[in-house]
Amino acid sequence: MAHVLKTLNSWFWWENLWIPANCTWADLEDHDGIVFPKPYQLYATIPYAFVMLMIRFLIERYIAIPLAKALGIKNVTRVKPQPNAILENYFRKCTKHPSQSEMQGLAKKCNWTVHLVEKWFRRRRNLELPTMLRKFQEACWRFSFYLTSSIAGFIFLYDKPWFYDIWQVWVGYPFQSLLSSQYWYYMAEISFYWSLLFTLGTDIKRKDFMAHVVHHLAAIVLMACSWCGNYVRIGTLVMIVHDAADFWLESAKMFNYAHWEKTCNALFVIFSVVFFITRIILFPFWILRGTLYLPCYYSSTIVIAYFIFNGQLLILQGLHLYWGYYVLKILNKFLFLKDLKDDRSDEEEDSLTDNEECTKNGSKNGCGLSRHQLLNNNH
Repeated sequence: MAHVLKTLNSWFWWENLWIPANCTWADLEDHDGIVFPKPYQLYATIPYAFVMLMIRFLIERYIAIPLAKALGIKNVTRVKPQPNAILENYFRKCTKHPSQSEMQGLAKKCNWTVHLVEKWFRRRRNLELPTMLRKFQEACWRFSFYLTSSIAGFIFLYDKPWFYDIWQVWVGYPFQSLLSSQYWYYMAEISFYWSLLFTLGTDIKRKDFMAHVVHHLAAIVLMACSWCGNYVRIGTLVMIVHDAADFWLESAKMFNYAHWEKTCNALFVIFSVVFFITRIILFPFWILRGTLYLPCYYSSTIVIAYFIFNGQLLILQGLHLYWGYYVLKILNKFLFLKDLKDDRSDEEEDSLTDNEECTKNGSKNGCGLSRHQLLNNNH
């Protein structure tokens, strides 16, 4: 077994896979004040991810909750249905939305009226829905991170030549020294996506749940591989291009939950503009041009990592088009039908009191961004 692991390790770190033919790993050892990224440094992102979770807890509790109260968002307690083993078993094993005939059959078994069975299922479904305050807390945390990372990324990059000239990304590669700002930028971003993976089971679930799983994994793998191959310059550009749009979306959600419709709509329009500029224009015509086309001018031999990294970047671009399609649908409704609702949102039922008669499509306000499925990021 040890021999197999040793062989796999040697294959994984095969120099022809990662770096140009005229270089070896020995050439990328620190020397003369030049510091290079080291793969073992990525282990630190796991404990850093737990630090992120602690920061998230503090932000959600001590910033998001007071802010939500100031904006008029109440922490409403769901009404629990009356305990009933027959209905609970049917709810868990059969369906959460029984038909009218099924309702009648269950009513006979329980010796209840059909109306009481309908009310029981409605309340039981509502127990599994996140409250508006919970949604606000999650959006507030993501807004805080994306805004902070966008500002920090701009501060780290605004005076760097490769921020303005994509050709500079490859000048001197792979002998490009790692800056301390690049180190912390990478550590924060990778740790954040680890923390999102750790909380997938407890965060609000969306219809594009698997798209988010793919996105988070692709982001971590892409950043980790770019770190190992010292593609840090292009990596930081990829990160700032993605973060630039995300905090606008999260802010729109926050105001949507607070029923500030006009503010929400304005923020969503800003998000849409920034999204299409960064993800649909800059990413393919600036970033992908810098990774697909320009490396051919700096090396006569293309390493295998060239195909691996660009494959991952093309997957991200596919996700951009996927989410961009839904952004366009929402904008179309907003501009022509005056109805901003995320078509991928799970439908909610607003049933909080005994006297409310709620329908499956409960009242929704504003731009309907409460499902925050229009990405995130993603990197």
